[in-house]
Amino acid sequence: MEQFKDYVYKRPDMEALKADFDQQLINFEKADSFKVQDQVLSEITSLRNYFETMETLVSTRHSIDTRDEFYEKENDFIDEQRPVYQGMVSEFYKVLVKSQFRDQLEKKWGSHIFKLAETTLETFSPDIIPLMQKENKLVSAYTKLKANAKIFFEGEERNLSQMGAYTQSKDREVRKAANLAVNEFYENHEKDFDELYDQLVKIRHEMAEKLGFENFVELGYKRLSRTDYDHRDVSKYRKQVYDSLVPIANDLRDRQSKRLGLTSLEFYDEALDFLSGNPTPKGDPDWIINQGRHMYKEMSQETHDFFETMLSKGLMDLTAKKGKAGGGYCTFLADYKAPFIFSNFNGTSGDVDVLTHEAGHAFQVYESRNFKLPEYVWPTLEACEIHSMSMEFFAWPWMENFFKEDVEKYYYGHLNGAVLFIPYGVSVDEFQHFVYENPHATPEERKSAWRKIEKKYLPHRTYDGFDLLERGGFWYRQGHIFSNPFYYIDYTLAQVCAFEFWHRSRTDKEKAWHDYLKLCQMGGSKSFVDLLGLANLSIPFEEGTIERIIKPIQTWLSTVDDSKL
Repeated sequence: MEQFKDYVYKRPDMEALKADFDQQLINFEKADSFKVQDQVLSEITSLRNYFETMETLVSTRHSIDTRDEFYEKENDFIDEQRPVYQGMVSEFYKVLVKSQFRDQLEKKWGSHIFKLAETTLETFSPDIIPLMQKENKLVSAYTKLKANAKIFFEGEERNLSQMGAYTQSKDREVRKAANLAVNEFYENHEKDFDELYDQLVKIRHEMAEKLGFENFVELGYKRLSRTDYDHRDVSKYRKQVYDSLVPIANDLRDRQSKRLGLTSLEFYDEALDFLSGNPTPKGDPDWIINQGRHMYKEMSQETHDFFETMLSKGLMDLTAKKGKAGGGYCTFLADYKAPFIFSNFNGTSGDVDVLTHEAGHAFQVYESRNFKLPEYVWPTLEACEIHSMSMEFFAWPWMENFFKEDVEKYYYGHLNGAVLFIPYGVSVDEFQHFVYENPHATPEERKSAWRKIEKKYLPHRTYDGFDLLERGGFWYRQGHIFSNPFYYIDYTLAQVCAFEFWHRSRTDKEKAWHDYLKLCQMGGSKSFVDLLGLANLSIPFEEGTIERIIKPIQTWLSTVDDSKL
């Protein structure tokens, strides 16, 4: 059986690819019947899948080892060529939306592909290709800067991912020292982060102006293919969070402070939920994977088939090591119809979350892998995160296998942490609106704005004299701000939807799973709001949604005597 390690990368011949692509566009326009045009559409899709597969192989292997010179060079090449490829897709969209057989194409493929095409066309012009190339290089520079972090702690050199366990230490002095060591890295590179981001903001603003937008905000939303809501809807949603959820989050932080026996909860205490220590998986990485295998076998036939495929084809790289990029993600190799999960195990409960969150992404794309249109394999990002965050909750019945005697701590910490995350996620979004509505703000003005927004949504947070963080530098750590502007709010929207699945899985598990599976199988064939309707989920933007959905969560948390955990 062919495995990921055997997947062949060959640098795309962009001249030949473009020539083939252009010829297919001519064939599409000249087609004298729906049948012929539909066949040409398949040929175009094959060309797109080829480039996107090569692109994904490069980005994945580069993130597995950022020191690999071959894939570093290939990553640079792809950074240069991705905008060229996007231009080719844009030309395809132009002929697609003008098709004389549009009615028949819509009947076969649905109208959503046309909405996506029309939205995307507003985000591209050949004039901005050089700017897009610069943007890609700067994002790669940010990734490499963090991946190459060398933090000397307790006698050893460690990377940022490996510091995670120490920042959750039961010993307050250890977790404070670990946070100081991490913060020192960011302080030493403050100028680098500021310069990278300043260039990104100015480049994105210039792109927006060239495309006829007032600033990057509207362009950013369109780049994320948001076809049925805008920044005004998101602003109303943020207000709901501020009014209905921030007070609950503050109460949860007060409970945490009491649990930990502290008179003042500092930011370096936030990662520790319990004096007895956070729940940790009771085995090594191989043991964790075997527990995941057992879980997915029992969960459903679909999840069993999916996880066995991931294992047999080597479609996961999970352990932290030197030179490996930080974080975790799921991606998809189109020509192989294969998801891939990337992560950095570090001995925390986050290792199990990888087998629920990232595997939730992978399960969705596995279920929708046979859609012929690339646009339909994944939905837009806020819908993608529903699959991942909801899978975390559907996995609850198996968590005792991973955490043994700590399982009650896991349940409380998981749900508690999900509530506490939302105000932070909303902070990231409001900050980005400030940044792109004020593109000429200085780095210090940006940091000041972050700290002001942070105090609004996270009023409990104090930094105990950590200078950079007191000045508003915490956001350096959030890679999405650099690489995927306006994406981060998607996690919070999805979390609200996942809360609904949590509640429904406890009241009617069979129906909840049925709706979740249907959501996964629909892929990206519908818009965000339409997908919510198909899965019988509420729309987060509608007034009162947050207040209603958070109530059963608040009730469950209030019934737990967390002082005994």
